[in-house]
Amino acid sequence: MKKGFLLTALGAACWGFSGTCGQYLFMHAHISSSYLTTMRMLIAGGVLMIITFINSREMLKRLMQNKRDLLQLFIFAIGGLAFSQWTYLTAISYSNAATATVLQYLYPTLLVILTCLKDHRFPQSIEVLCIVLATLGTFVLATHGHLDSLNISMQGLLWGILAAIAACSYTLTPVKLMHRYGSLPIVSLGMMIGGLFMGIAFQSYKHIPALDISGILAMLAIGLIGTALAFTMYLFGVSTIGAIKASMLASLEPVSAAICSFFWLHTTFQFTDFLGFFLIMATVFILAKAKEKAQ
Repeated sequence: MKKGFLLTALGAACWGFSGTCGQYLFMHAHISSSYLTTMRMLIAGGVLMIITFINSREMLKRLMQNKRDLLQLFIFAIGGLAFSQWTYLTAISYSNAATATVLQYLYPTLLVILTCLKDHRFPQSIEVLCIVLATLGTFVLATHGHLDSLNISMQGLLWGILAAIAACSYTLTPVKLMHRYGSLPIVSLGMMIGGLFMGIAFQSYKHIPALDISGILAMLAIGLIGTALAFTMYLFGVSTIGAIKASMLASLEPVSAAICSFFWLHTTFQFTDFLGFFLIMATVFILAKAKEKAQ
């Protein structure tokens, strides 16, 4: 059990670290978010595919033989994985790793709103509280309390909200596939498909940047540590401590991103930034606790 908690926390920390690596590449290598998304997905997808061949070859074979499930996988790979990675990294390019990560964590509240619309019901009191906290947190983060100005660029705010919407798609679209085949075959193949799609759609192969050794290491760190290793550790955590506790520990991701950004890239934060972070991240814990009590 302790190992599960530790690996889940480390996985979340690695996700946050990868966001800071992305920020570093945007600042010093001036690469595009589409190119970084392509490389991140292909590197991580390649590593996860090797693990899948070793541990889940039969499930992968079954998936490849089902045309309907393969179509659903393509939808998840492009509309879920690739869309989520691209919007998140673009949000970082217009703001910073910590702010983009926190804005992405608006997605649990968006899921609540989508569920209420789908079920044709009004939100419960605890859901209303989360909607208010998320809205207030976004307002504080974006404006620092000043109605006449934005603290972050409009592009950073909009791409961050798009990243949250994309995270909803990433969360909802693969549920049935993962129940049928397991997480690893779906995500590994989805990463490869999404990476290839991004590379072709944005012609990333025509815009290969000249990276120095630090840039290459940052790129590898995003794909290997911040995606493949982080995902593997998080999956192990889910299997040992459960999805609800794992999702709460995953909220260490923006903390990790903020710490790495502060000490490595010297990104400065004000009290109002941390207040906005707290208000948004509080919704993750509230919703997770409510779900735990409901079970």
